[in-house]
Amino acid sequence: MTTASSRYPNVFDAGLPTVEYQHLTDPDEAHARIARARRQTPIALGPYGPEVLHYELVHTVLCDPRFAMPRGLGLDAQGITSGSLWHRASTNILSLDGDAHHRLRRLVAKAFSPRATARLQSLISTTITELVSALAEAGGGDVVSDVSRRYPTPIICALLGAPPQDWHLFTAWSDDIMKIFDWNVADDEPVITAAWDQLDAYLDHMVAHRRNTLTDDLISELIRAEDDGDRLTRDELLMLAGALLAAGTDTTRNQLAAAIQCLCDHPEQWALLARQPELAPQAVEELIRYYPVSFGTIRSATEDVELADVTIPAGTLVVANTAAANRDSGVFDKPDQLDITRRGVAPVLTFGGGTHYCLGSHLARLELTAALQVFTSRFTALHRTGPAPWKAITGVTGPVTLPVATQCAGLISRSD
Repeated sequence: MTTASSRYPNVFDAGLPTVEYQHLTDPDEAHARIARARRQTPIALGPYGPEVLHYELVHTVLCDPRFAMPRGLGLDAQGITSGSLWHRASTNILSLDGDAHHRLRRLVAKAFSPRATARLQSLISTTITELVSALAEAGGGDVVSDVSRRYPTPIICALLGAPPQDWHLFTAWSDDIMKIFDWNVADDEPVITAAWDQLDAYLDHMVAHRRNTLTDDLISELIRAEDDGDRLTRDELLMLAGALLAAGTDTTRNQLAAAIQCLCDHPEQWALLARQPELAPQAVEELIRYYPVSFGTIRSATEDVELADVTIPAGTLVVANTAAANRDSGVFDKPDQLDITRRGVAPVLTFGGGTHYCLGSHLARLELTAALQVFTSRFTALHRTGPAPWKAITGVTGPVTLPVATQCAGLISRSD
């Protein structure tokens, strides 16, 4: 049916096809299902609401102020509208829009700039080199548990100013906090809340100490952050540091494992990158386009919006399917083909868009670029020795395990 003010039918009454892939553990099957839906329609109905599938429409949803971040990160859709977790989610920078969001972004912009994260380049290189060397010396292993899971957290520890020996604490806290995006929060709420409480206590101690001994780490930069006399409050400091930890560890380690899996399955691309390491930044962009570990993000319509000949009612939860956008044949030539030499294309939307574009994108790109260069310089090839199932395609996904055999200097060793 149409409303009096709309030319188009309600999105839920327009006879749109459905799309469902969230329960799958095979990314290729998930992409295939999304592609079938995208060929039929620019908008399909998913389990959480309308899913926008075409590049330009996804870009619109990410950038148009009529589509805002849902308060509480969408927890209300799971029946959570009060309590400690709701308060944390609804005051998180990811959940804010308008003046409140602009204020926080303005205050922390310098701390997350390319120049600020570039100082970590040496640590990034040393960390990934040590992890890859251990994999080579062992003759193989599991890329997930032996390399990618161990990689970004020491970097985040250094960025925050935490001692490197505490990386395992941050890893565990990140694992639990990121469950807030898995659409199973009713069961996971106690675990998420406990992890967040422990992280806040740790960071609170760091903030108290740094106020008297400012250094060059992120906590100190956040304390220094000021704009026309405006400063971050204690709660805002803790929230921003915690948001960086969760987002900066879980996404990067999963994306690295996904990228290595993809290159294992495309040995000609691995060989090309080994011959031309200067292609690594392009390879990162192509791999996060082809095998992203986040398939989309949610927005809420703040008013009735006409989009692709349907009306999306105010308050509707909309999924901006960035994985679908990144394989839109109207934008990318041969989108289902991996090509690390791809040039002159539209920006990939994996890091989002608009005012909520990922603050940690510079650091993630640095880490992934360094990792690809080290892997492809150390190994002639990696050979998968078993299946690499992914976690369910909700929230942040990626390989659960990636068993490999290493091939160095023409010799092949196999993992058990």
